[in-house]
Amino acid sequence: MILTDENGTPVRPAIVWLDNRAVEEAKLIEEHFGHKRVYEITGQPEITATWPAAKLLWVKRNEPEVWAKTKKVFLLEDYILYKLTGKFITEKTLQSSTIYFNIHTADWWQEMLDFIGLEKEKLPALYSSAKEVGAYDGMKVVTGAIDQIAGAIGAGVVKQGTVSVMTGTTMVIFLPSEGVPAYDEKSIVPCHYNYDDKYCLLSWTPTAGMALKWFKNALCESFSFRELDGLAEAVAPGSDGVTFLPYLCGSTMPKYNPQARGSFTGLTTEHTRGHFVRAVMESVACMLRSNLDYLGLDVEEIRAMGGGASSPLWCQMKADMTGKRLVTLKNKETACLGSAILAAVGVGAFASVEEAVKLLALDKVYESTGVNYDECYERYLAYDKLLNVVK
Repeated sequence: MILTDENGTPVRPAIVWLDNRAVEEAKLIEEHFGHKRVYEITGQPEITATWPAAKLLWVKRNEPEVWAKTKKVFLLEDYILYKLTGKFITEKTLQSSTIYFNIHTADWWQEMLDFIGLEKEKLPALYSSAKEVGAYDGMKVVTGAIDQIAGAIGAGVVKQGTVSVMTGTTMVIFLPSEGVPAYDEKSIVPCHYNYDDKYCLLSWTPTAGMALKWFKNALCESFSFRELDGLAEAVAPGSDGVTFLPYLCGSTMPKYNPQARGSFTGLTTEHTRGHFVRAVMESVACMLRSNLDYLGLDVEEIRAMGGGASSPLWCQMKADMTGKRLVTLKNKETACLGSAILAAVGVGAFASVEEAVKLLALDKVYESTGVNYDECYERYLAYDKLLNVVK
């Protein structure tokens, strides 16, 4: 967040998105509006200190001299667009998690602005993604989209029935949606404004590839990831009863419990290093299945991204675990590619994002082989119920 005077000159240092100084202000917003009201307007089920609404309220309460000088409120993309074009503009997907953007009307939420004490004139003009908004040194400037939406576009996830799964340090599941799901007090799945002026759901877990990396660094230092794949491949599906809960940094979805911890269960003297490796990989596939089950959407195809997509064993495991076709892509930098696609549409090189993604090159296709992971999955859920207890 960058606060400036009327000329676009910053009046204080920028506040990074992970900054948590506004904890008290987030509580004030929660007490005034409640989670249900905020979700029904903005699509955000959580009210956290990281959201721009809370940060603005913090500045107003703690830095009145700065607040008095503030005439323009920028997020990072806005500031870059301003520097390139001289225009005070923004795009809607970026504003979707500010909790002062109404995702139904695609406009600012006046009631929240009034609570903060922020005049609408201090916010930039709203544009959809892939819109030409100006020029810089002869080059056209086009609005983009937040990272996960850009990544989904770069993976070709532009219609319902297809989801993207990024397995990197964390796991992020992206699902296009025609509407905003009804409020569920037990759910923390956010609904964002999408590039096509519709919606999308984002589900994420704090550990995925990180769990395998932790196991490699702590217990298999001399092994490469390919060698770990080889160890796991020699073990039967289900890891002969070994189950891993991958909650090395707590759990988020479908069960929110920051105090959850990882564990291996079901061990005997016959289990080997390979059983542990396979159990770690299967746990991430189980997390994927549990999140898809929780979201309850009809999924036909999964587009896999991130480091986990480079493991044929892991990809096949996810296809078998979910019973869905899983596809990897030739271009691994999907967020960069998605941004380029938005730029191409904005300058008229393609009629639409949907037309552009038809040219995406697929890499490998994994169909379910019929391996039955039901017992493995039920065991995972049983241990999750027993050990991942929200206090």
